[in-house]
Amino acid sequence: MSEKVTDVEKQELPSENKKDAVRLTKREVVRSFWRWTFFSHANYNYERLQATGVIHALSPVFKHLYGNDEAQMKEALQRHMQFFNTEPHFGGAILGMTIAMEEEKANGAPITSETINGLKTGLMGPLAGIGDTLWQGTLIPILLSFTIGFASKGNILMGPVLFAVLHLAIIWGIGYWSWMQGYNLGKEGIAKVLQGSLLPTVMTFAQSMGPIVIGALSATFVKVSSPLKFHLGKSMMKVQSGILDKLVLGLLPLLITLLAYYLLKRKFKPTTVLLILVIVGLVGGIFYII
Repeated sequence: MSEKVTDVEKQELPSENKKDAVRLTKREVVRSFWRWTFFSHANYNYERLQATGVIHALSPVFKHLYGNDEAQMKEALQRHMQFFNTEPHFGGAILGMTIAMEEEKANGAPITSETINGLKTGLMGPLAGIGDTLWQGTLIPILLSFTIGFASKGNILMGPVLFAVLHLAIIWGIGYWSWMQGYNLGKEGIAKVLQGSLLPTVMTFAQSMGPIVIGALSATFVKVSSPLKFHLGKSMMKVQSGILDKLVLGLLPLLITLLAYYLLKRKFKPTTVLLILVIVGLVGGIFYII
């Protein structure tokens, strides 16, 4: 009589084909983070953009997971040579999730190359938009708002040095947190974050705060006035105080700022915009207009 084997007993039966679990250490995950931080744009190119940076960053992970299997190592390298481009710090969560998926795939989970690349492609755009908004539209203007004053007075330590230290500390801190959260939460984690109510609130705040700070910086540091005067009989009217300031206080600085913004939106290079502003200043000065 043959003995019946229960489902539980079947699960406990040893299997010659069962692969020993391969797990990454925190050191390898962190090492990949620092590689990505410093080399994400090292070989930036039009064909694949950040793909080779991804390969370089994930190399410690690949060596640990697939180092003894040449075929799987080749497949992993080819898998991540696909087009990839995102904001490197906030977008690092994508690669953190990618590492988690690669680890599960190496341990036999039914995760395909298409699934991994689909995750990267689907998230690189939204997280790039979030990261760019936070850095360029919020963080940098806020840091400049209280360091540019020191720099204008010649204080190097409290001006450019403090700006650089604070900027790097913040972006590296958030970048590290984003990377580790992506790895710890896996592919499901970032979807929950994107679907939650907190992210829209943060983005609305960031999108509002950035223009406010930039406007304050423009009003404080863009100095433009007109020396024009008109003689009306025995009296004299100053264009700046008699007309412009009564219309809108700081009208000329506002117009110069809007001109620069308009040119940049029209895809003019920053150096070209600076040259145009210099020409405007020279012409205005020669004809005693501004």
